[in-house]
Amino acid sequence: MANTPQARKRIRRNEKRAEINGARIGRIRTFVKKVESALAGGDKAAAAEALKEAQPELARGVARGVLHKNTAARKLSRLTKAVSGL
Repeated sequence: MANTPQARKRIRRNEKRAEINGARIGRIRTFVKKVESALAGGDKAAAAEALKEAQPELARGVARGVLHKNTAARKLSRLTKAVSGL
């Protein structure tokens, strides 16, 4: 248990940040899933449009510190390769 006021405050802040970061990660996952579902449907135009929307979300996740830059680059690269392969 946190004994000092500062430790209690850090626990409160960490809980808030975890909630916010979880929402950000969920938002990114949603955009990635939209691309993947368009790919599964075989609709290249929809997949390209979804990819265009997902790209800034991945970049925003990197900027906010919820995704490592290499992770975002890898996801984007794989999605782009899959869309161009349709």
